[in-house]
Amino acid sequence: MHIGLSLGYGSAGGVTANPALAQRADELGYAVVWAAEAYGADAVTVLGWIAARTERIDVGSAVLQIPARTPAMTGMTAATLDTLSGGRFRLGLGVSGPQVSEGWHGVRFAGPLGRTREYVEIVRAVQSRRRVKFDGQHFRLPLPDGPGTVLGLSFRPERKQVPVYLAALGPANLALAGEIADGWLPLFFSPEHAGEQLARIRSGAGKAGRTLDGFDVAPIVPLVVGPDWRSCADAVRAHAARYLGGMGSREENFYNRLAARMGFEAAAAEVQEKYLARDYEGAQAAVPLEFLDATSLLGPVDRIAGRMAEFAGAGVTTLSVTPFGDTGGHGAALIAAAEACERAGVA
Repeated sequence: MHIGLSLGYGSAGGVTANPALAQRADELGYAVVWAAEAYGADAVTVLGWIAARTERIDVGSAVLQIPARTPAMTGMTAATLDTLSGGRFRLGLGVSGPQVSEGWHGVRFAGPLGRTREYVEIVRAVQSRRRVKFDGQHFRLPLPDGPGTVLGLSFRPERKQVPVYLAALGPANLALAGEIADGWLPLFFSPEHAGEQLARIRSGAGKAGRTLDGFDVAPIVPLVVGPDWRSCADAVRAHAARYLGGMGSREENFYNRLAARMGFEAAAAEVQEKYLARDYEGAQAAVPLEFLDATSLLGPVDRIAGRMAEFAGAGVTTLSVTPFGDTGGHGAALIAAAEACERAGVA
């Protein structure tokens, strides 16, 4: 199992702090650093900045928003970042949610599975330098009733294909990841509850005549190092409450549904109810300690090492940590996580 770093969204001063933390991860031998985007800093600029200031570590998007860019633009971007970084780019993709897709990008959140499938196919065609002609339900290249020309990428990229990851939560999307992607980027991954998710991915891979050999299971996991794991969990409460309560509407919150499938249905409903009522402190308090522990790395190094062994045993191949808590201690947390991975004997 490899260890990675996830920087999350470039907000609250994180944009300027990202390069230094990524450089520290590079020095420590981390395999990959991921950057996300929502409606703040875009991931492409952050990753380009980091790639120019690191030497060995891969740079990955977790994720680029599918509604934000045409598939051809994403293919161009992936080929460019991969070439400029010397073959170190990993392309994570996701459809985002209806609030961001329709509210920020003006793109209808309809047919997410079909759009993702077509999007990945076009992205890969661009990277392979094929002339792109595509007639799908969601994308048509070129448009049939105008002067558009069938084109191909005009430069030779570092690699013909970069690894494609999907941020998948629902059962059908998990199967799609197994069928068409090279890796999976889950949030709120729990070794104890991941069997059904991985079975869905395995089923999708089987449909395509593939196995999971070489498929990268790469969860992004909160990390808080300290003597008391219960106190450490408090640093993750706001993050968990925001996702379970506010990432989507009452009817359409994929993270809330995931928590319910994990056995936390009543608590997830309470978190959402309080969060949507703007009782943010109440929502944070309602997040079960057991949920935080199941989906995070909390406590002293030895305890984190034990949990890392459980993640590896559950099939994780790249464990990417997001340090929480005092930002001044994030560098030390990266050192502790690397030490824990070594102690676990899974590196």
